[in-house]
Amino acid sequence: MFKKGMIAAAALLLVAAAACESKSPSDDAGGAPAASGDPIVVGSTLSLSGAFAATGAIHKIAGELYVERLNAAGGLLGRPVRWVVRDDESDQAKVSTLYEQLISQDKVDLIIGPYATPNILSAMAVAARHKYTMPQHTAVIAPLLTYECQFPAWSIGPAPNEFVPNQLFEATASLASPPKRIAILTNQNGSTDFVSYGSKDNKTGAVSITKQKGLDLVLEVRYPPTTTDWAPIAARVRDAKPDLVVNNGLGVDPVNLLQAMAQLNYKPPMMFSLFPAPGPPLGLGATSDGLLSVSIFEPNKATLDKLGGDATTIVNEFKARATTAKLPYTVFETQAAASWNAWEILTSAVKGAGDTDQTKMCEALHAKGADTTFSGHLAFDPAQNNFWPTTQTIKQIQNGDWVTVWPADRAAAQLRGPTP
Repeated sequence: MFKKGMIAAAALLLVAAAACESKSPSDDAGGAPAASGDPIVVGSTLSLSGAFAATGAIHKIAGELYVERLNAAGGLLGRPVRWVVRDDESDQAKVSTLYEQLISQDKVDLIIGPYATPNILSAMAVAARHKYTMPQHTAVIAPLLTYECQFPAWSIGPAPNEFVPNQLFEATASLASPPKRIAILTNQNGSTDFVSYGSKDNKTGAVSITKQKGLDLVLEVRYPPTTTDWAPIAARVRDAKPDLVVNNGLGVDPVNLLQAMAQLNYKPPMMFSLFPAPGPPLGLGATSDGLLSVSIFEPNKATLDKLGGDATTIVNEFKARATTAKLPYTVFETQAAASWNAWEILTSAVKGAGDTDQTKMCEALHAKGADTTFSGHLAFDPAQNNFWPTTQTIKQIQNGDWVTVWPADRAAAQLRGPTP
């Protein structure tokens, strides 16, 4: 997702390099036939510096780990895989130039998308022009992703502006005392504003759904992504006395809001934030306890027990690498899982086609879908812009950690209701 403001000094130091390639696979492939011949080259950009660097670092580590494991298992089509990733500096304009270079000059065999919705849209335009198949990690605004050979690795279905608020209100309706007074605070960013207000063609969103459900919308605020003074918004929330604050924000928005409200000696009974950086809220301690958000994967023990040993191995290997790299948040969760999904979609495309022919790969994914470790089998319908039935859940901070709490059949803990 589009997560401005997620900054961490350690992560920025980690990703200062402007370009890199994945490590060579080990000679010991654990019994798998050794890959040989010319490598299959995968090209992409990531935000290794700039506003999105903290999240770009997560995708870099996940991608490197995936490629190493793939090569250790024999590569693709019997050939080793090499990943060339260039730094787009979190700049949408540079994404287009770099993908054009990767395809036209470097003549990479395959591509995979960058991080962040605007960057993905830029890369998608280049992929469409050259008719390349492009799995992408995190863009979820389905109406904008019209290229039939882009394949999302994170799905909130074809209408996230409807699914997200309905899922949230379904969860809170299960409580003994469901919230009735709702405040909606919206970052005027593409994806977050879309979830609150919908699009020009479909104006359904959190605001309209709140009213449709007969809930009392006591406060509605739209704020620019560049907001730095959160005190006025915090005061308005306190004075409105909501039972539930819905912050369709991203990055450190919920941290800034919670801190500003705490300075007023106020904490809302319940709060939801759409696309937060996962680590910073945990650093607030009791101030963020009970915060809700969305997720496609949390490595809670109950979840890992269902998935089996390979998932646990991947989660542990990622954590070890993220710790070595001094990432501020080392847990393999939604961003890493989306990245892993994208790589598995790319692998499925090549194996399904038996080739690196772009048209055959696209057709193979439409016909056969892709099997993923963390989201199961994905089926891609061009009529839905390839957005598969969502596996998104709701998570909550409980006892200093994120845990999946909804839907009930996938929960690792019980949803906690309002605090006094």
